Amino acid sequence: MKKIFNPPSVRRPFGNYNHGLLVPPGASLLVVSGQLGIGLDEKVPEDIGTQAELCFDAIKAILADAEMSFADVIRISGFVTKREDFPAYMAVRDRYTLDPNPVSTLIIVGGFTRPEFLVEVEVTAARIL
Repeated sequence: MKKIFNPPSVRRPFGNYNHGLLVPPGASLLVVSGQLGIGLDEKVPEDIGTQAELCFDAIKAILADAEMSFADVIRISGFVTKREDFPAYMAVRDRYTLDPNPVSTLIIVGGFTRPEFLVEVEVTAARIL
């Protein structure tokens, strides 16, 4: 079982995440590369919400291929190009995360490899054996 760390000496998390998670010895670790909001048809939606859905759907498929789920995700790193996109990104992220909430970082970046990309998401997952 993952142990949660939200010490009383540290401000509570801003959203649905934890400050720290401890993964016990012997867990199986999966690191997922950053996923972009692009479909199999090579189309990139114009809005952040739909792009974020594509990112999280791709992550879900990778997790499933490793016989894991979002319940195994211990860290999410999100990158968006505009501060005003935080709420839409967070709404999508919160639909996918499961207890215990992972640790999380969200960063504003200057852009991605193509100008139409608005968000990129990477995760780390650990399955307790």
